[in-house]
Amino acid sequence: MNRKYLIAAAIIGALPLAACGPKTPAAENALANAEATADTLDNQAAEIRSDAGNTVDAIESGAENRADAVENKAAAVRDAGANTAEKIDEKAGH
Repeated sequence: MNRKYLIAAAIIGALPLAACGPKTPAAENALANAEATADTLDNQAAEIRSDAGNTVDAIESGAENRADAVENKAAAVRDAGANTAEKIDEKAGH
């Protein structure tokens, strides 16, 4: 049983050696075309990741700006409340 596994492993190990590269110009062209297509796909994947990163950055920036605006409104409401309270105390003579 082990002998069969050894023979199978030897055959499988030899397969990549038998296919060390294209042997004809047509095979070379096919391999070159496949490599070029794969490179294009890799570049597209990188662009998708970059675009996603830029989109996330833009969303985070917009959210930060909106949050800052809300905090500014909160500060304005506090200031207005303090001013109103001060005027009420002045009218009351305090």
